[in-house]
Amino acid sequence: MSLDLQSVQGTMLIPLWGRATASVKNPEILNDKEAIEIIKGCDFDFTEIANTFGEYGGISYIVRARKMDDTIRAFIEKRPRATIVNIGAGLDTSFSRVDNGTLNWYNLDLPDAIAFRQSLIPDSPRNISIAKSFLDVSWFDDVIFKEGDGILFISAGVFYYFQENQLRVMFQEMALRFPGGELFFDAESKLMLKTSNRTVEKTGNKGAKMYFYVNNPKVLERWSKRIKVLSSEPYFKGMPRNKLWESGTQLMMKVVDLFKLMKFVHLRFEKIC
Repeated sequence: MSLDLQSVQGTMLIPLWGRATASVKNPEILNDKEAIEIIKGCDFDFTEIANTFGEYGGISYIVRARKMDDTIRAFIEKRPRATIVNIGAGLDTSFSRVDNGTLNWYNLDLPDAIAFRQSLIPDSPRNISIAKSFLDVSWFDDVIFKEGDGILFISAGVFYYFQENQLRVMFQEMALRFPGGELFFDAESKLMLKTSNRTVEKTGNKGAKMYFYVNNPKVLERWSKRIKVLSSEPYFKGMPRNKLWESGTQLMMKVVDLFKLMKFVHLRFEKIC
């Protein structure tokens, strides 16, 4: 079966394919067993995706997942009963890799996305889906947590698609509602965002334009006195490298980190007395 890259299902399967394919070849970075099994069971032709995103694209997906996993593990090591909210969860499989048996997890995404997710990844008592838009603040009420246990919001490959003013309002609202909470997400520079938009257009998908970029993360602190930047790290920093990777892949990774084209941003919502 041919995969429609412009469909909701097609968009969601791309990162899942990337993690499955690249983790088979690079288990030292990520071993996404659940993604591998799901892709094996999918009756789709992924040739077009493979040709479009290639080796570098797959490695980018597993590095992003690994960075998310590392951040979650560090957070729940100190707060084993923490709540994790995955914003724009899609077909993310992080829960199966980081679950410590006591954390509580929420997958937030649009209703059609959640419906497709649940057809492949069923909910469980501590891994619950919320079928709402990120911009619909009513999802705040669906997240049950104890402030003393801590709450971490993660978002992978999602914020790009929002306008800056939309994220500013949401970050401000989250800071008010979840004081002491933290947010970890990936971001691109303005230059890289233009390159990414061109890559997506090659797939024929004209409706997935990206808008939000971060050149200097400290700018986010101007959005609210409750927002504190804990860290900003180059995308591929600290990740194992393989000499067998294509030269283009290795060069791109060096350029991305050198010129800060892609990064991970970690925020905390400060408590204001």
